[in-house]
Amino acid sequence: MNGCGWLAAFALAPAVLFFCQPTASQSVPLAPAQTDSGRYLEHIVPYVPTPLDVAQKMLEVANVQPSDVVYDLGSGDGRIVIMAAQKFGALAVGVELDSNLYLQSSQRIRELDLQDRAQILHENMFEINVRHATVVTLYLLTAVNERLRPMLERQLRSGARVVSHEFQVPGWQPAQTVDFTSKAGVPYKIFLYVRP
Repeated sequence: MNGCGWLAAFALAPAVLFFCQPTASQSVPLAPAQTDSGRYLEHIVPYVPTPLDVAQKMLEVANVQPSDVVYDLGSGDGRIVIMAAQKFGALAVGVELDSNLYLQSSQRIRELDLQDRAQILHENMFEINVRHATVVTLYLLTAVNERLRPMLERQLRSGARVVSHEFQVPGWQPAQTVDFTSKAGVPYKIFLYVRP
């Protein structure tokens, strides 16, 4: 686990650094495959960045405020984390298992001098503690959202918002569904959930 400054008190789970990113021809199994060492390899959806205008709309739909703690699960290049901290003034935490994306996004946060408000954790999103989150952002497949749901239900406090780009969280009813067309003319759906 990397050093955390303001986040150290959050007592996050230990890092799981074994990861296999599927190629286009591979399926994305949701059950973990146990390796010889007893560690689990998590196959997560391939990295596809959220367009910047869609990321901003997600944060607007979630009504992110400076008092919020935003977690982006599968944070990729850190764009949602950076935007939440820079434009919305929130504390923002990204969770990224891919080493290159983790290093790239952490470097970008340092370049923008946002270390006091933003951070990327080199962690497995299925094993972290999100209890301090008031907003969680997702751009994952529906089946992955479904697998995350029990953790989110256990850990998120009442009133926490979960905003998902394109893919629903099965078993939850969205409080709001927003149809949004990007600057490139591509239509998207954004689902907002509020924990009871």
